[in-house]
Amino acid sequence: MPEIRNFSIIAHIDHGKSTLADRLIQKTGMVDERMFRDQLLDTMDIERERGITIKSQAITLPFVNADGQEFELNLIDTPGHVDFSYEVSRALASCEGVLLLVDASQGVEAQTLANLYAAMEHDLEIIPVINKIDLPSADIERVKEQIEIDLGLDSDLAVLCSAKKGTGIEDVLEAITELIPPPAGHIDKPLAALIFDAHYDPFRGTVVSCRVSSGKVSQGDTIRLMSTGATYKVEEVGIFRLTREPKDSLSAGQVGYILAGIKTVSDTRIGDTITLDSRPASNPLPGFKEVKPVVFSSVYPVASDEYQSLVDALEKYKLNDAALVYQKDSSAALGMGFRCGFLGLLHLEIVQERLEREFSQSIIMTSPTVQYRFLLTKGKTITIDNPIYYPDPVTIEKAYEPYIRANILTPERYMGAVMDLCTERRGIDSRFNCPTPGRLEIQFDMPLAEVIYDFYDRLKTVTQGYGSFDYDLLDYRENDLVKLDILLNGEKVDALAQIVHRDRARPRAIIACERLKDEIPRHLFKIAIQGAIGGTIIARSTISPFRKDVTAKCYGGDITRKRKLLEKQKKGKKRMKMIGSVTLPQSAFVAVLKSDSK
Repeated sequence: MPEIRNFSIIAHIDHGKSTLADRLIQKTGMVDERMFRDQLLDTMDIERERGITIKSQAITLPFVNADGQEFELNLIDTPGHVDFSYEVSRALASCEGVLLLVDASQGVEAQTLANLYAAMEHDLEIIPVINKIDLPSADIERVKEQIEIDLGLDSDLAVLCSAKKGTGIEDVLEAITELIPPPAGHIDKPLAALIFDAHYDPFRGTVVSCRVSSGKVSQGDTIRLMSTGATYKVEEVGIFRLTREPKDSLSAGQVGYILAGIKTVSDTRIGDTITLDSRPASNPLPGFKEVKPVVFSSVYPVASDEYQSLVDALEKYKLNDAALVYQKDSSAALGMGFRCGFLGLLHLEIVQERLEREFSQSIIMTSPTVQYRFLLTKGKTITIDNPIYYPDPVTIEKAYEPYIRANILTPERYMGAVMDLCTERRGIDSRFNCPTPGRLEIQFDMPLAEVIYDFYDRLKTVTQGYGSFDYDLLDYRENDLVKLDILLNGEKVDALAQIVHRDRARPRAIIACERLKDEIPRHLFKIAIQGAIGGTIIARSTISPFRKDVTAKCYGGDITRKRKLLEKQKKGKKRMKMIGSVTLPQSAFVAVLKSDSK
């Protein structure tokens, strides 16, 4: 039987993880030239369009080393963006070692360090790999120095490769077999398999991805899910090639899938342990730590009769993305929906796109917010993540908002632009560090609410794509927070309300009113769009009505005849405004989401 090695590839975003995975798949003969395509493991259209990895994907690679020994290499590819760090943590729990990829021209960046610490927490073997050595700007010696000083790893063990050109791939494979330890776990012990991912197949039910820690599972066995106690008969087990490949059994150390006709999606939980019903394990395996969402937004179906369809779609989506948190919610303007928690704004965008594409949902999403705390005059502290529940301003003693510590790595020449951007977003307590000549690490304490809109996009713009950004949640700090209401014809639209800092309320209101004026179609009556704090109007835009030229038939005579006709039209418009309602297109909600972009 071939020896098993379980490993993952981790790196900062855009350092070449997917390209290296492609080369490893090609090198091990898993795919021929005709069937090959770039980003082979990125199966979603969104991943291909954006050039990023969103879901961690598993594949088993056959490999024979220089001594003729056979290996089964289980690769779990991971995302690099900070919003998908939960995917990374789940992949790491299924491995014994990682390839830590570092770009030969960019060097060590923010997410490189974050992923390194995550791998150290799981006590994994770490192999540094310097990628993109073929680039003219590659500085291998400088990167080796960074690996020694910043990462504390032995740069002599660093493997040099160019995933794009395919050089050094054999060395990477040899390093995996030599340095990464084989999985521990005994085949004779009771079955314990950790569920690290799952997705819903409309024909076969839930496809469970798992890592077998001990024991063995075969077709026909009756398995038990330890968190719910539910039992199922195994229909098929197998490993991941480019497609699912059935096997007779999965034993200790292997990574694969189990099909057991699990139709009720809610029964499957990421981090749960699978065991045999006849001979159960005594304790479940340690799962994954619960993720804490930082950005909140409400999701509503465009048509109210599509609510049940959205319920089913979210259940199936949650199976594939355990980081999404949601609960029921309702709005006066938009009806029944869900309040959802996300790990960041990119996560929010991806969830929205996947619900629309993969589950054919027509949805409306409200402005994203964070969790705020309010100390009331009675001494009670409340936490809210929805502007609808903003307490009566008279009862508020103190208001607190969450702060983060932003770590920004950028070339020195962009220091001024980055400083301006951070101070504009209420950044304080700046600290500087010079990890290597020419590169600067800037730390700022900033309100999370100022980051969730378009901070990352603006940072990429001002640094011409060279800036990298990572953050840690700090604490809650007191600030002067107010609720900004958006009114259409004097009526509040609760889905457009925001909680903002008092100093930022007027600029935010002006931009929101202007954006809505561009997005809302003209009606037969005049529409007033207003931004208000309490009863005080702080911004206004007006959408002019469609008008018919009622005076066209007056070709002479007294001016009072024309005035009489115009007055008659004015009365009709007024009556229409009283009974007419303003229709808000989906794009209007999206426009307010982007309200900070210049």
